[in-house]
Amino acid sequence: MRKSFYFIMSLFILAMVIACKDNKTKSVMTETGEAEDSVATNDSTIYGTMVDGGMNSIVLLTDNGDTLEYLVNPDDTADVVKGGKINGDRFAVIGYKEYGDNFMRSAINLTSLLGNWISLDRNFEIKEGGTVTSSLQSEKNPWTEWKIWNGKLVLSKDTFDVDNLGADTLSLENKAGIFVFTRGK
Repeated sequence: MRKSFYFIMSLFILAMVIACKDNKTKSVMTETGEAEDSVATNDSTIYGTMVDGGMNSIVLLTDNGDTLEYLVNPDDTADVVKGGKINGDRFAVIGYKEYGDNFMRSAINLTSLLGNWISLDRNFEIKEGGTVTSSLQSEKNPWTEWKIWNGKLVLSKDTFDVDNLGADTLSLENKAGIFVFTRGK
C-alpha cells in the first residue's frame, strides 16, 4: 500500500516537472485575434476608437480595422473604465478572453487623458502623438513623452497605474505614492 502511494506520487511529480519544462513564450491576442509573441511586442494593449457601448461594454474599432466588443466582468469590483465612455473617443484596452467573450481588465480613455494637468510641483500638458510639455521652469525632471504600456501610463521614465481619470482630476499611483492632478486651462 505504501509503495503504491509513493509510486503514484513519483509519477505525479514527474508529470509536473515535464509540464513545467515547456518554456514556450506566452502569447497575447492581437486586435485581429491572432496570437503574437509577447516577448516581441511586450505590450498587450489594444488601441482603437469607441463606436458604441453600454453600461457594461465597449465596442471598439481597433487601429487594425477590426470591431471588438469588450464586456465588464460582473465579478470585478473596481472601476474598469477610466475617463468615461464617449463614442468617438480613443481607448487603450487591456482585455482577456473567457467563455468566448472579450472582457476588459482595464480601459483608459486616451481622449480624456489629453490636456493640461496641474499639481503643487508639476504643470504639464499631455499631447497627442506621445509628447508631454512642461509649463514650470523649476521642474527638476520634466516629463517629455508618454505612452500606455500594458495598461499603465508611462511618463518618460516613470510608470503609473491610473487610479482615477475624471473630467477634472487625474490620480496616478506607483511605488513612490499616489499623485493627484487637476485639469488646467
